[in-house]
Amino acid sequence: MMEKGDHSSALDELRTSWDLCENDTQRAKTLKMAGDAGTALGEEDPDMQRVHWRKALKSYRNSMKMDPKNKETRKAMNNLSSMMDANAISRGVGFQLMDEGNPTPFGLFAIVAVMMMSLVAVKVISDMLTEEEANPVVSMEVSYVDSDTGQRTLGTIDIELFQDDAPVHVENMVLHASLGNYDNTIFHRIIEDFMNQGGDIDNQNGAGGYAAKWFGYCNGESRSSSSACEQSQWTIPDEANNGLKHGPGKIAMAKTQAENTGGSQFYIVPTGSTPSHLDGVHTVFGEVTSGMSHVDAINKVKTGNNDNDSGTSGDKPIEDVVLLSVSVN
Repeated sequence: MMEKGDHSSALDELRTSWDLCENDTQRAKTLKMAGDAGTALGEEDPDMQRVHWRKALKSYRNSMKMDPKNKETRKAMNNLSSMMDANAISRGVGFQLMDEGNPTPFGLFAIVAVMMMSLVAVKVISDMLTEEEANPVVSMEVSYVDSDTGQRTLGTIDIELFQDDAPVHVENMVLHASLGNYDNTIFHRIIEDFMNQGGDIDNQNGAGGYAAKWFGYCNGESRSSSSACEQSQWTIPDEANNGLKHGPGKIAMAKTQAENTGGSQFYIVPTGSTPSHLDGVHTVFGEVTSGMSHVDAINKVKTGNNDNDSGTSGDKPIEDVVLLSVSVN
């Protein structure tokens, strides 16, 4: 299809073929081809070029994470990055004012807007500034083996983040997602009828993870500077007394028993679970708005606790529950 120039159909076929991949080598190749198809689509469709190229760049980056020594993928990714630079297309995620020292289109707009507001105090502009900002929504693309069908399943879980109630936690997750830190990690701890835990961007076993930026806490202790604190020990302050309660569909920050030790790990509560004993201890900062069926299906996957012959211990799924990517809307 790609040789014939039918890149849109090729992308559809690649998405369908994802479930057939048996290892990371095949997945990396599939993602690389998706990047090639997206790059070509951007050249063919100037009006949608920005969208196609950003998706293609993300495919290349995910491919490099699975096969970091692949020179062809790196060359294709570098070529696309150069093309994006030449066309003033930001390679980041979300609203960025600057991209590698140069103003992005949104940044130029912001500069002009500031100049206009400083010159003309128009009521319309005032209304825009005071308008309530919508909560960010993160979309989690997940892959898991359904316990009922035995087939690997792809799904999307959309979660609204409550920035007014937990501003630090929301900023932290948005930054992690924008940096791609969650991509291709796993849900390492599943406890049926309780919660699904993931987000360990270091070890993927529950022993790692850190804050997306310096929030003033080193391993739970308040510090005035990050100079004497390694990035792996950066944590965020608790916001557990924000009035939000645990319940089905809620997302909360995982941490140790000590205060202010959240970093990147989180957990999602499935249907039927209301762990009220965690209220006021772990910060609730969002709620699932779509894809709850995937949350519940993941909560039922086989773990080491329900298959003694698997060789997997504890609450870790026997077949990896993969968090393929997290995007911010």
